[in-house]
Amino acid sequence: MYTPQSFSETDPSVWSELVGAHAFATLITHDPRDGAPFATHLPFLYDAACGPFGTLYGHVARANVQWTHGDSALAVFLGAHAYISPRWYASEFAVPTWNYEALHAYGRLSILSDSTSVRAVLDRFVARYEAGRTNPWSVPWADQRYVKLLDALVAFELPVERIECKRKLSQNRPPADQWGAIEALAASVEPGDRALAERMQRTAPPRP
Repeated sequence: MYTPQSFSETDPSVWSELVGAHAFATLITHDPRDGAPFATHLPFLYDAACGPFGTLYGHVARANVQWTHGDSALAVFLGAHAYISPRWYASEFAVPTWNYEALHAYGRLSILSDSTSVRAVLDRFVARYEAGRTNPWSVPWADQRYVKLLDALVAFELPVERIECKRKLSQNRPPADQWGAIEALAASVEPGDRALAERMQRTAPPRP
């Protein structure tokens, strides 16, 4: 990923936050049949403490041939993003742009196809996304209908070997420009705009 130094993020705590908040991402491999990229959109779990760059966990339908593509893989996470208008900047010269946060995690897939491993991954997903809900649900494994579903799934782990994280949040602009964009986004009716405004405030210098 093209990442100018001013937009590069190397803080592991920011990586974890971004992946946790935007866990529905894109898994990309190469289809050995024609060498073309192959993508699946799916949720991930991230264990930052497992390995030097953490480990991602996920699952796909067994009918999805992606799990047979070999081990090299890329997971792409897209965080807050929005259009930035030149009218929001104090500077005389400016062009339209798009601010965003993105993280690329590279590694090698390890397939977990046995039912015990698939069940363990599913239990972790359910626990993660049911947490904090009233009367949280858990998989009733005593019901054989759920056990039979395990045969239709393949789980995987992706020990991350390299992370590229880009936070393009107008850091290359003067403080007045940054705050002009933040204030415009914060006043927007679009939730995505307001989310980006909050993220931009974290990297912005003191308000001029």
